[in-house]
Amino acid sequence: MTISLTKPLFSKQLLRVALGAVALALLAGCANKGEPAYTPKELRSFEETSSLDSVWRRNVGDGLGRARYPIAPTREGDTVFAADATGLVMALNADSGEREWQTELDTPISSALNAVAGNVYLGTRNGEVFALNQRDGSVRWRSRVASEVLAAPQANQQLLLVQSIDGQVTALDRASGEERWVYTSSQPSLTLRGTGTPMAIDPVTFVGMANGRLTTLDNRNGQPLWDMQIATPRGRSEVERLVDLSGQPVLSPDGRLFVTSYNGRVVALEATQGGVLWESNLSSRHTPILVGDLLFVVTDNSHVVALDANSGQEIWRNNNLEDRWLTAPAFADGRLVFGDFEGYLHLLDAREGDIVGRTRVHRSGISVRPVTEGNIIHVQANNGRLETLEITP
Repeated sequence: MTISLTKPLFSKQLLRVALGAVALALLAGCANKGEPAYTPKELRSFEETSSLDSVWRRNVGDGLGRARYPIAPTREGDTVFAADATGLVMALNADSGEREWQTELDTPISSALNAVAGNVYLGTRNGEVFALNQRDGSVRWRSRVASEVLAAPQANQQLLLVQSIDGQVTALDRASGEERWVYTSSQPSLTLRGTGTPMAIDPVTFVGMANGRLTTLDNRNGQPLWDMQIATPRGRSEVERLVDLSGQPVLSPDGRLFVTSYNGRVVALEATQGGVLWESNLSSRHTPILVGDLLFVVTDNSHVVALDANSGQEIWRNNNLEDRWLTAPAFADGRLVFGDFEGYLHLLDAREGDIVGRTRVHRSGISVRPVTEGNIIHVQANNGRLETLEITP
């Protein structure tokens, strides 16, 4: 995710023993029970300089299910779209929380939602992809891909790119859902539960794979243009050798590509040819966020790290939320926003890295990234509670 600022910001590789238990719980096909298998840091008092005021809240069905499917909400314009694991999809007014429509699909949902140009796209456990009309929730089309879809489908002008858990990438026609091409990659015997989310632009799609490779696909035919190994398996056991690109690559306006990897590194690449600009030994399953000249990364032990996007140099690190199973970062009005496994929402000052605000949404926990617009945050807890909060001042 790339965000521009009106004001510029100032300017390990090995599995931790404690994280090994978590990795076992995240293997493909295993349900994530939600509770970390290691000891998180206790929350400490801090100087609160930003408050989080509740604007409205709604319950969205039964939530993310026992397996904690990554069904993150999305927003386009003045509407927030959210869903639950059973197939319920809701459209809510972003300002008031008033329900605009509700529809119940005949199949369980498993992916995050993506709202683009009048449609809401999502994937299901049985390998279907839906395009819903944003105005009334009606099904515009449904199409089938190879297997379960956990990552939000990604659109460019003509195609919808869908990555399924078997490593296959399917390009569907955005207007009709008709299959245009399929790319298949090799999968390791063990993977994290989850898949990378493609980064689609008009000419190409950047895809992170469970084998630690990043591939650039030609959107005309699905043929690979270049690929490279981002994370290299090391160690004797399958768990020690587990690598995965489970986040989404981030593309900057000037053509730099930032990629995170589990049990690997953060890499900045020249997007057209894949040349390495810099790398940093940080392990992360999450999509990073680019704000101005800073790249923000949540590591697998829930350290929040700010890197200089031009050099990879570490600018600051906050470890006060260590092992609290933070979500991927979002950005709202100069603050970084994260949820944690106990249902707390945290604000960090993006320039200094200090915790400046906190509130609890629900004790069921937060496992999907919040959605932000200006100083407004929409966050969905694991039990389905969708709350909208405003940051002040």
